[in-house]
Amino acid sequence: MTDPRLETLAQWRQEALKGGGPERVARQHKKGKLTARERISLLLDDGTFHELEPFVTARPDEMGLLTERYPGDGVITGYGQVNGRTVYLYAQDFTVLGGTLGEMHAQKICRVMDLALRNGTPIIGLIDSGGARIQEGVRALHGYGEVFRRNATASGVIPQISVMLGPCAGGASYSPAMTDFIIMVRKQSFMFITGPDVVRAVTGEQVDVETLGGSRVHNTISGVAHFDTESEAEALAICRQLLSYLPSNNVENPPHIESTDDPWRMDQELNDIVPLDDTVPYDMRDVLHRVVDQGTFLEIQSGWA
Repeated sequence: MTDPRLETLAQWRQEALKGGGPERVARQHKKGKLTARERISLLLDDGTFHELEPFVTARPDEMGLLTERYPGDGVITGYGQVNGRTVYLYAQDFTVLGGTLGEMHAQKICRVMDLALRNGTPIIGLIDSGGARIQEGVRALHGYGEVFRRNATASGVIPQISVMLGPCAGGASYSPAMTDFIIMVRKQSFMFITGPDVVRAVTGEQVDVETLGGSRVHNTISGVAHFDTESEAEALAICRQLLSYLPSNNVENPPHIESTDDPWRMDQELNDIVPLDDTVPYDMRDVLHRVVDQGTFLEIQSGWA
């Protein structure tokens, strides 16, 4: 006879896996976006993810404004492995209240950041959020303050990587800007303090989301972002590759991989890349590709005209 407590636990687990429900998941897919759990599966080595606090829910608010409560409160946290190395991560679920950050949502992120710092491992944020959850007022703002404090504490101690996977406003853009690397998806990722509608209402300026905070702006003008990708799958693959260049923390060395590139090889084209006339420009990337070990120069061609 099955223990009814185990049956209840199994039901809770199934409920937590649903996110915001099949209709919202379908809308997410219709936009060409993956769900938070699908993103985690692409990022981590198969079978290595261990979820933390999947049953946490938002506590009822005094004014009764928060009418929807979901297991996990809109963010999936845990740890796993990338190329055999442990990483901690959180993935915001846009199907649950637009991925907005509330009190318990923030506590989950803070806990996983604390664990990453304590264990000396990278922390990765898969960001897809509308910012602070207005229904929770100052509690949500306090939650972002705690996240920012941990961003500052972890800076220079463990790698912090933000993968932007949707329209991210307010705190959902502040926190990533404090991390070491930001990866964006073209025409899908947006980072801005507030959206075009508010800008239009306050200043009268007409601006679209791409001009205000798209991948092009942050990769070519503001310098906030570091990588520009064509798809979510490419963004997550770049994140995996980037981790292979980084130590787990500030007291470890980066991973050592035996090179197959002959250290004594000669590249005759280097003789002609740099022009004799110092007024003639040349592309430094041509030099870098030939000097470093073959195929190891990590670069994303933005392709912006």
